[in-house]
This record gives sequence, structure tokens and C-alpha cells, in this order.
Amino acid sequence: MTPPPPPAPARHGHRRRRRPGGHHIGAYGLLVLTALLYLVFSLALPDTFPTLATVDSILSNQSIPAVLALAATVPIVTGAFDLSIGYGLGLAHVMVLQLVVNEGWPWPLACLTVIAGGLVVGVLNGVIVEFGRIDSFIATLGTGSMMYAVTGWVTDGGRIVPGPQGLPPAFTDLYDSSFLGLPVPAFYVLALAGVLWLVLERLPIGRYLYVVGSNPRAADLVGIPTRTYTVYAFAASGLIVGFAGVLLAAQQQIGNPSVGLDYLLPAFVGALLGSTAIKPGRPNALGTVVAVAVLAVGLTGIAQLGAEFWTVPLFNGGTLLIAVGLAGYAARRRLRGGAARDAPAAPPPPPSSPAPGDGTAGTSP
Repeated sequence: MTPPPPPAPARHGHRRRRRPGGHHIGAYGLLVLTALLYLVFSLALPDTFPTLATVDSILSNQSIPAVLALAATVPIVTGAFDLSIGYGLGLAHVMVLQLVVNEGWPWPLACLTVIAGGLVVGVLNGVIVEFGRIDSFIATLGTGSMMYAVTGWVTDGGRIVPGPQGLPPAFTDLYDSSFLGLPVPAFYVLALAGVLWLVLERLPIGRYLYVVGSNPRAADLVGIPTRTYTVYAFAASGLIVGFAGVLLAAQQQIGNPSVGLDYLLPAFVGALLGSTAIKPGRPNALGTVVAVAVLAVGLTGIAQLGAEFWTVPLFNGGTLLIAVGLAGYAARRRLRGGAARDAPAAPPPPPSSPAPGDGTAGTSP
């Protein structure tokens, strides 16, 4: 008598798993919130809020916070924080105006020099954090304070004001011009977000950065040089901060040594809140742009309602606390989901031995 064939093994690798229903809510909830806020403020302020002038103002005024938030996002991918970005922004925009106004440099050369300087500063931050073994909070706070000192030294505590002839129109057009009826800075944000999305989501370097941020020990075990990729992240952040400084100089047209600090908190609010959108549980460029859009619509609506000046830091601080809490929850939920998916299937129980006298002990195949 031939025994029955063994049961086919379960094909766990080919089973299609349905995502939980809350995935889309978590991924696109901020987009829905942006639309709801716009609708609420449009109903409350029908004469001023739902206008093209308001849209232009949002796209233009929030471009620099969006660029700086994208700069903060890259180190967060690796589990580090760059608190020097606000100080770096102030130094970069002051240096552009110092070179153009006081040193007589051509504005393209001054802009390229400042952007390259931002790259160098980012590399130095990464080296101090990784090879100096200093916590990123402390290290970048220290380097940021030093950059603030350099800013004060360059400006001698005052402002850099162009002469009667003003700045070159081609330079100010970097911020003031429009394209396809929309402010040009909005296209800078979209282009930068697209580049970061491509690098982080589609290229090997992006996957390495995420591995370094999620599990540095595992990255070391598989041969990923964690220190090198963390330095890469800080370098990218410094490069973007240098570019943001150029835009700020074209917008302000006056060198103010303390203006960069006003952008630090909104940048981190956007970066941390962005990690709860599009790709919940992980920092991502598109989520950061969506988070900045939520903040921009909210702040613009609050301002048009005639709120007091102190509501802006109150809004930013409260949103930062909410963003940190939501980002932590999304990360824990993502880790739990990954652990459940990666858990091996339980092996089948061993076959029971035949009971004595059941007639099977002496059966031959």
C-alpha cells in the first residue's frame, strides 16, 4: 500500500497580503487635512483667502522654509539631527550679500561659492558627528553657534545694505520672477523634492541611508560604511542650506545676521511631520513637502484671521510636539508591521506515533 504524498508546503513567499485599511489614511491624511484647512479658511474668509494672490503668497513665502525642511530631512533619514541649519542659513545669505555688495564679486560666482561653502560645512558636521563620536544634537548646536559668531564677525553686528544702485536684477529675479504664472521658488522646491525622492527611494544610496538610520548595527554587518553615508547625509544638508541662503539673500536683499534662526523650528516641524505622510514611519521628501503645505495653509489662514503675533511660535511649537509624537508612533507601527511580515511560519506539528494495536504497526508499503 503506497502512503499518500506529503502535503505541499505553504507558499508563504507568494501569498498576497492586503495592507491594513488605515494605511491610506496614514499616508494621505495630511493631504486631506490640507484640503480641509483650505476649505475651512475659504469659507471663513471668502474675500481674501481663496484668491490667486493668497496662493502666490503661500508658494513664494513658504519656499525657503520648504527648502530648509528638505535639508533637515536628509540627516534625519540616518537618525541624526542637524541643528546648525538655521545658523547656516543666516551665514549663507549674509556671505552672498557680503561678496556681492562689499567685495564686488559677480553674483553667479558669489552664489556658487556660498553653495560650495555650505557643502564644506555639511561635511565638517558629518565628520565631527561620526568620527568625533559626538551626539548630533550637541555637535551641530556647537558648530551652529560658531557659524553664528562668524556671521556677527562678517557683519560687525549690523546689516549689509546695498548701495543706491541696488542688487543686480538678474540676482533678485532668482526669487521675484514667475514661471507659468507661478512664483519661481515653488519650482525650486518641486525640483529639489523630486531629486531627493529619486535619490532616497530609487537609488542604492537612498536604501543604504535608510538602513543606516533604522539599524546601524545591521548596516555594519552587511558591509555598509555607516560613517561614510552619515557624512554624505550631512553634506547634502549643507549643500541645500547653501542654496536656501542664496534664495534668502535674493528675497531679503539686506544682510540680517539673525534672520536665519527664525527658520529653524519650522524646518524641523516640516521634516518630522513629513515622516507621518506618504511613507508613514520614515522621513521622505514628498511627505516633507506635504507637511510644509499644511503649515503654510494653517499659518496663512491664522494670519488673515487677525491673530496675534505670538500665535505663530505657539502654532509651530505645538505642531512640533504633535509631529514628534506622530512620527514616533508611525515608526513603531512600521517596525511592528515589518516584524510580523518577516516572522517565519510555524512548522507543522510532528506526526503522532501510531497507537498499539491499531492495525498499522505491521503494515508494509
